[in-house]
Amino acid sequence: MFRKFCFLLILTLSVSACKKEEQLGVGRYGMLDDGTPQYTAVRFMQSLYHDENIDNVLALSSERMKRVLKRYHTNRNVQRHVMNLMYDTVEVSPEGSDGVGRSEFSKEATVILFFSGHYNEDKIDDIRTIEMVKVDGDWKVDRIQPDRFL
Repeated sequence: MFRKFCFLLILTLSVSACKKEEQLGVGRYGMLDDGTPQYTAVRFMQSLYHDENIDNVLALSSERMKRVLKRYHTNRNVQRHVMNLMYDTVEVSPEGSDGVGRSEFSKEATVILFFSGHYNEDKIDDIRTIEMVKVDGDWKVDRIQPDRFL
């Protein structure tokens, strides 16, 4: 009886340890569909500002963007030199779209992201335009444009 109990306990623990880690939702309410260019753009920026290294950022980049990012080696260097936008804490959200366009058949997309956060206790709000391309069915960040309105 004790052997059965130990076996079931070990089996239960090993099966529960195999549970896949759930990712937090992306977007204002965490409800962006993961097949959209907005989702990829926000994940790219969240990885850039919240992760320890640039591995996830490189995975979400086109070949052109990868070549640029690899030169900077760290997230802080990419923030400083590529984005020209440094944050200690940041919230990234895509532009709300009232459009009816479908992105599943398009090969290119442009996403506008709003940044709101703090750097050295100063509040900074900014906008970046992200040019996306579809590579093998997945959206990738191809270019990052500064805000042309500010």
